[in-house]
Amino acid sequence: MKRALVVGASGGIGHALVQELRHRGHHVSTLSRGSDQFDITDEACIIDALGRVTGPFETIIVATGALEIGAFGPEKQIKALDPGALASQFALNAIGPALVLKHALQYMPRDRRSVFAALSARVGSIGVNRLGGWYSYRASKAALNQLIHTAAIEVARSHKQAICVTLHPGTVATRFTEKYAGHPRVSAAQAASNLLWVIEGLSPSQSGKFFDWRGAEVAW
Repeated sequence: MKRALVVGASGGIGHALVQELRHRGHHVSTLSRGSDQFDITDEACIIDALGRVTGPFETIIVATGALEIGAFGPEKQIKALDPGALASQFALNAIGPALVLKHALQYMPRDRRSVFAALSARVGSIGVNRLGGWYSYRASKAALNQLIHTAAIEVARSHKQAICVTLHPGTVATRFTEKYAGHPRVSAAQAASNLLWVIEGLSPSQSGKFFDWRGAEVAW
């Protein structure tokens, strides 16, 4: 039986990913703030939590993230930029997932295919940014894309069949998006199915890239 780890399993997409992975026959381990007091912004917490799960894992998915942290939402203008809010976005959306990969790599098998996927967002793409705004969130997701892309180059040297990617899940009907969705949303269950379909179709030659829920590569 294949094993999977979902980080952020109590969120809308994370919970749906757990259910869909189990439906597909995976043994799934989970980490979440709600169930495990897991804090992805605390490296010591990451190390401790990973020490309590049983690998190896053929699939690791980081489904954490936030558009609003505390009283700060997406900035419409640069004058709204707050250094503390910017740092918090980077800690949660970029640094945390990278630290998970740093410490979870030891649980990824070297002798067979494995996937590390972190949920990103299309608004993190510099190439398709035409509207501006949302400074902190955009920048943190762009940083996440770069961190995973860079790590994929190194990981390929020790894990020849490993795939490290970032994925855009689309606009999903969760509390995360209900205030900001300007176009139709899909259910978390459908998003999870779409994401796993993309993950299952990836090859090591695609490691280090950024894909959307349809499997289309997203510009950096």
